[in-house]
Amino acid sequence: MAGLFAAAVLATAAFTVASGGPGTWFGSDPPSPPQAQGSAAPGPSASATPSPAASASAPTVGPCARPAGPQPVVKVTEVKMSTAVTGYGREGDTEPLPMALAERPAGGSWLAWLGTNGRVYLGRLDCDDKLVGTPTSFVGIDLQDVHADRTGGVVLLTRKGDCGGGKLCGGSSSPCNTMHMIRFDDSGRQVWERQVTNLGGSRTGYDDGARFVWWYQHHGRLATDGKNYAAYFGVAITVRNGSCVDIHEGDRMQVVDANGKLVSGHRDSFEVGCSHSWTTRIVWDPRTSHYAMVCATDNACRIAQPDPYRTVAAGACDGSLFGGDLVLAPTSGYWTAWSQSGGVRLERFTTGKSNLTVKTAAKSSHPHLVSYGTGRMLLAWASGSSLAAQVYDAATGKAVGAKFTVNVRDHDYQAFKAYSDGSAAYPAAGGSSRSIRIARVLPLS
Repeated sequence: MAGLFAAAVLATAAFTVASGGPGTWFGSDPPSPPQAQGSAAPGPSASATPSPAASASAPTVGPCARPAGPQPVVKVTEVKMSTAVTGYGREGDTEPLPMALAERPAGGSWLAWLGTNGRVYLGRLDCDDKLVGTPTSFVGIDLQDVHADRTGGVVLLTRKGDCGGGKLCGGSSSPCNTMHMIRFDDSGRQVWERQVTNLGGSRTGYDDGARFVWWYQHHGRLATDGKNYAAYFGVAITVRNGSCVDIHEGDRMQVVDANGKLVSGHRDSFEVGCSHSWTTRIVWDPRTSHYAMVCATDNACRIAQPDPYRTVAAGACDGSLFGGDLVLAPTSGYWTAWSQSGGVRLERFTTGKSNLTVKTAAKSSHPHLVSYGTGRMLLAWASGSSLAAQVYDAATGKAVGAKFTVNVRDHDYQAFKAYSDGSAAYPAAGGSSRSIRIARVLPLS
């Protein structure tokens, strides 16, 4: 387990050392992130102002038959909701995540969003990114991710838990919440649920050995091997210290099978990987039949692979280290985006140290990365009240074409998702508290 911070405080959340013992933390309101986002919500836009040549589209692919062109074209769609959507707030990893998106293999998408009433909503979007049918909802105080498959999908969310009667060695009490996978069918109805933290029965949050979700560094992501689902997320770790307990922070990966049962002893799962950990990212690699993961950690202040630690890229303890997203590279290995002191880098690696570093022209504290068709990646980052984006070759890391604008508001922790037709989509704040904007970057020919 990592030692305490010596000097720097994480940019993504503030941890305050309690008086009880090493590694003990207690909750307080986190400060605003170092790079505040603008409050303006840009209006829908039909495209990223393509050149005349872009109007000659290539043949379409997939059930939605989205047109492909010679350069990126952005389509923004306003989705009206019947309920209020949680706002962005200060966009810290300590705050709720408003929305997430996933491709539905039969066509369209599943859109999940956090309401303001203690429920997580799930709705189906058609090929035009319009809401169809009646959304369903599940009890949840924080949304993490959504992933889809041919018969439905899984939502990862947080629920209220119980700290119990245990005594903290120092500091003040904060919520002891639980993380859950919710399996839904292709109509959006719940099939099963499975807690991937370990509270329940005789174990509460302030009992030795508890793994729960506290106020800090708790976001997570999903991946699937086509049969099982994996959740990789920040977790609180309770450790007895004499007559009281200390609370540490790390990350946890758990695999759940098609029937909703935990896969005990899965070769890629672990109780605790990186510590202290933030920006947990995961992808299934069919070429190796393994889940691959990266975290940002104050253990040597780096981007690392967990369990065991393997350094991908060395960082610095200056409070600005942030891990972006993780995607498959062609043939073998992976790409991850990360930032330090406002500079964004792309790293290609297989196991451990990066074998190719690309210093991009992007200036941002929170980059996004997503696969974008065959052999390409899309890097995006906040630029004023919108997003800027650039396509990269996934083999060489070289920029492809010109930078362009995605005219929706950024959120530091929300994710672009890749689609099988070669497009990529991002859910963003809408024009009101009852709408969401879907920004779709259409495929390249």
